[in-house]
Amino acid sequence: MQLPKLFHRAPRPWTARRVPVADARLRVLVVDDNHDAALALATYLSLDDIEPRAVFGGREAIDMAREWAPHVILMDISMPRCNGVEAALALRQDPCTGGIAIIAHTALDEAEVHRQVAGDEFDGYAQKGWPPGVLLALITALVG
Repeated sequence: MQLPKLFHRAPRPWTARRVPVADARLRVLVVDDNHDAALALATYLSLDDIEPRAVFGGREAIDMAREWAPHVILMDISMPRCNGVEAALALRQDPCTGGIAIIAHTALDEAEVHRQVAGDEFDGYAQKGWPPGVLLALITALVG
């Protein structure tokens, strides 16, 4: 897939973490405080035989991840109250959710996300606005 010139390089995994899916339907949690964006992305993912759910904040992401056990989380960073970095840290520290693949899906550039994280909170990065097929390729690269 040819990327528009505005994108420097294709998204790629940041860690070696791969989440086993086996014969289950891939579950992806979309987290964004922009309700319309979250619902639109979840709808798009459902067209690709993915079981998506959308929540609208970091605290809700933590609760839904514990309850539903998604394979992958697409996490916005800039959210009020509990931002994406804080939510990812909480998920990593919980034995029940620590193995979920988490992708920083944000308007922030990749360097800014790297400056905000302390370690391996995120398994990959995709800036908002990337072609959906590129985002799907990153999601599938994190599952095995």
